[in-house]
Amino acid sequence: MRMFRTTIVIFLAFFLLVVSGCAYVDTKTPLDENLDQTTLGTKTGVAEAYSVLWMVAWGDASYAAAAKQQGIKTLYFTDQEVISVMGVYSSHRVLLYGEPATGKDSQP
Repeated sequence: MRMFRTTIVIFLAFFLLVVSGCAYVDTKTPLDENLDQTTLGTKTGVAEAYSVLWMVAWGDASYAAAAKQQGIKTLYFTDQEVISVMGVYSSHRVLLYGEPATGKDSQP
């Protein structure tokens, strides 16, 4: 019986080590290396993509989609956010900070 308990404890410790962070993930990270030189800008564009059961995915989490949403022409900084619940549902979000078009470059 003691050997059985020891085996179970070792198995559970190994299992938790291997799958840590797989049950629920909610992270926000910058996609920039020069944080001390970063300007955020006046506009923030957001683009998202989703997936369910690692089988179906939809959305456009590209920089172009985030910039187009707010009319951003000059990109200063980006962040990414990831939410995942046991692989059943996941969301990938890009936040883009910058300035809109000015003058003749601006669109109506």
